[in-house]
Amino acid sequence: MITALTHSVTLQGMFWLTITLIAYIVGLAIHRRCYGHPAAHPLIVTVLLVAAVLMLTHTSVQKYQVSAQLLHWLLGPVTVALALPIYRQWAQLKHYGWRLIVSICAGGVIAPLLAWYSLWVFSAPTALQLTILAKSITTPLAMEATRQIGGIPALAAVFVIVTGIVGSVLSGWVFRLFNVQSTDAQGIALGTVAHGIGTARAIHMGEDVAAMATLALCINGIATALVLPLLYSFFSFLG
Repeated sequence: MITALTHSVTLQGMFWLTITLIAYIVGLAIHRRCYGHPAAHPLIVTVLLVAAVLMLTHTSVQKYQVSAQLLHWLLGPVTVALALPIYRQWAQLKHYGWRLIVSICAGGVIAPLLAWYSLWVFSAPTALQLTILAKSITTPLAMEATRQIGGIPALAAVFVIVTGIVGSVLSGWVFRLFNVQSTDAQGIALGTVAHGIGTARAIHMGEDVAAMATLALCINGIATALVLPLLYSFFSFLG
């Protein structure tokens, strides 16, 4: 944390922190104007705006990462804060019990494994295969889990964003195709597969959908972040 604060209190650090915060505020405004459309998610807008400023100022991504280390450090507290939504939805968790947890974990395993298999079939680089395993959990957890298993954290963030957008955009069509009318099932699907962006979409679909999506987001994220490094260590030991 001391290192992060040291870089952040410099003039360059304050500049990039300010740019990032302004970009996020603009992203929130655009998201509201677009009535919550997944393609206008604040995370996407923020990335595009910051990237544009980096290009205009001829600043490398490495320099930006050093200047904005405080934001990276904050990923830790944000991850811990996932306990709050779980606490708020504790009644739902107790009501459905193991059935809910098994459903979320099953979805959290099947989706990334299918994505991994598609890369494995085409002999993609190992680092890329490992990175895509974390595509269906929220960004802070995905980046940390990917780092621990030898993947590419920055690319993991890209996979997370793309997965969230695709899942949110196609969710309505999928629900109609398979006649999924249960708000609980819709919420679990969005939170498990499309993580934060899917949960943002669920908020616009109703309180019940949003509640289950939030719970699924947290449970799947925590379970995946814990299991991935353990499985990687296990298979590395066997190999």
